[in-house]
Amino acid sequence: MTIRTILVEDEPHNAEHLHRLIAAHTPQLLVAAVASTVPEALVAIRLHQPDLLLLDVQLKQETGFDLLSQLAGLAPEVIFVTAFDQYGVRAIKFAALDYLLKPVTASDLQEAVGKAVVRLQQKQKDRKLDHLLSFLATNSQEQQKLALPLQDQVRYETIVSIVRLESSNNYSYVLLESGEKLLVCRTLKEFAGMLEPYGFIRTHQSHLVNSRFVKSFLKEDGGTLLLTDQSKIPLSKAHRAIVKEKLQQLPGSLG
Repeated sequence: MTIRTILVEDEPHNAEHLHRLIAAHTPQLLVAAVASTVPEALVAIRLHQPDLLLLDVQLKQETGFDLLSQLAGLAPEVIFVTAFDQYGVRAIKFAALDYLLKPVTASDLQEAVGKAVVRLQQKQKDRKLDHLLSFLATNSQEQQKLALPLQDQVRYETIVSIVRLESSNNYSYVLLESGEKLLVCRTLKEFAGMLEPYGFIRTHQSHLVNSRFVKSFLKEDGGTLLLTDQSKIPLSKAHRAIVKEKLQQLPGSLG
């Protein structure tokens, strides 16, 4: 994991010392910029959008706390670095990730960066979950697409365009509304887990059907589904009762 970092330090020898420690002991830190004043730091933060600040508390006539109070929504993780222990409580109140006393040692820096890695990984997970929830909330079934790994490409087809799926050993045939038949490198069991929440019904060990394409329930041969493309899909004894129940639950069904 690469952590984009900005050093905010007004003493050049301390900035150089941190640089050496980072290069030797925490290579996951990518130093994007070094700033020595609050105005310089604000410009660098807005330009580079860092994941982490290594932030000196005392900066000329201002402090690192003055910087944090001006970030206005920008929220990198912060590791305070200072020679004065009395700033520790205030640093904690600003929700700093860690607080290092000068001169910073390699072990102290490594421990603090370890905390940053954990925090940033959790942030990434949270962002992914937020994106997923947003996608599910804003995209209708008509817009959602399914990735279909073929032998030489990955096809993306809308879920509603899939009429049915048929097992072929460790592969599946996916039959589209257009009449196209695709051999996909995925088992029917995998597809069932993904598609059943979207109205697909497992009718048989070898068949998965999109309920929106079901035209009739035929009583022949113990039960068969007639689809709108005139294909007939068998019902296994094990699935028959569940299929009939799901069909009765479809919107517009009168049972």
